[in-house]
Amino acid sequence: MDTSTFFLYLLIILITARLFAEIAVHLGAPAVIGELAAGILLGPSLLGWIEPNETIRYLAEIGILLLLFEVGLDTDIRKLLNTGRSSALVALVGFILPFVLGFLIAELLFGLPTLVSLFVGGALTATSIGITMRVLIDLGQRSSREGQIVLGAAVLDDVLGVVLLALLYEFSVAGGITLANTGKVLVFILLFFLIAPVAARLISVLIRHVDSASDLPGLIPTAMVSLVLFFAWLAHAMGAPELLGGFAAGLALSRRFFLPFGIALHTQPEFSMRIEAQMRPIIQLFTPIFFVTVGLSLNLHEVDWSSAFIWSFFFLFLLAAVAGKFSGALLTREPMRQRIIIGVAMIPRGEVGLIFAELGRTSGIFDNEVYAGMIMVIAFTTLLPPFLLKILYRDGRADAGDSGVPGTKKPPGEGGLRGDGS
Repeated sequence: MDTSTFFLYLLIILITARLFAEIAVHLGAPAVIGELAAGILLGPSLLGWIEPNETIRYLAEIGILLLLFEVGLDTDIRKLLNTGRSSALVALVGFILPFVLGFLIAELLFGLPTLVSLFVGGALTATSIGITMRVLIDLGQRSSREGQIVLGAAVLDDVLGVVLLALLYEFSVAGGITLANTGKVLVFILLFFLIAPVAARLISVLIRHVDSASDLPGLIPTAMVSLVLFFAWLAHAMGAPELLGGFAAGLALSRRFFLPFGIALHTQPEFSMRIEAQMRPIIQLFTPIFFVTVGLSLNLHEVDWSSAFIWSFFFLFLLAAVAGKFSGALLTREPMRQRIIIGVAMIPRGEVGLIFAELGRTSGIFDNEVYAGMIMVIAFTTLLPPFLLKILYRDGRADAGDSGVPGTKKPPGEGGLRGDGS
């Protein structure tokens, strides 16, 4: 591919991703669904205009790193501590049960190899905190009891999901599963998470001082992207996946992160907020490339849609994905309606599930039919919950005198919540 053709392809990817994301949001669906649809349209499934080459895949890899950096940056560990037992219960059951169900269905019912079954189960464990919280914020329910439980559970889900992703990455590279590999990865992950936050904090202090003394704009985004790339290299050098580097860098720089020995490393909320504000345009530029690439990598013409395999695969794993997340919510001591809302809010797989699926495909572990089936499950679990949450809260407001909070009546003359929750 010559340079001008690459520029044209990148132009088409960015504009189509944005257009389809706008359409998806306008229809009440998550933007990621629109970006995935853009890839399917442009790729071999429909128009066949673009085939993801090595350069596009490298840009998509940067998108994954920055996406996980944003996940880490938005992670609030204190929320997990504040909601305590309920969040931990929802997260642990919602992580373990889908993984076990997915693994058993894949291996026992479909006869898939053990490594493939592990990847399938792993893709079902994810919860997209971004999609869930966007809906709750739009509904003015982020600070509600169920909103706090979901947020805390999703934080723990993210951490567990990244650890599982690291293990599966090692298994895919090694071509098999051994106790030695598992132990090595867990030790390296532990060491990385002990070293990375301290290093990131110290580096951030240096960046903050240089930024305050510099008259040249753009230091923070340049330094942050460099830090993410360095952490990705460091993670790989320590035997962990590069993706872990992006997550760890974001987690350490979050204004809501704290260290047990943080007396000497005071957090700077204002600086962290500046990082978020200045990094967001870069993240929003690169992450759609990843989601479009996922769609480009899917060839729906190669899937035998008349086969019983693809439809039984889709329905059984969809059932496992939904039941696994609902079970944790139903075990809490919240009122039944709140349990249902929590269960629905934990269902979206979104970008995290797509990362699992894409890693399975690029490692050669998923064939096209399994990959297509997983994309269908992830897309459906991402698309449906936002609409269900809106219905649940709308019905609750109608039952409670149209207040913004279930079970309460709105005082006379009091206005409703704005879409941003303020």
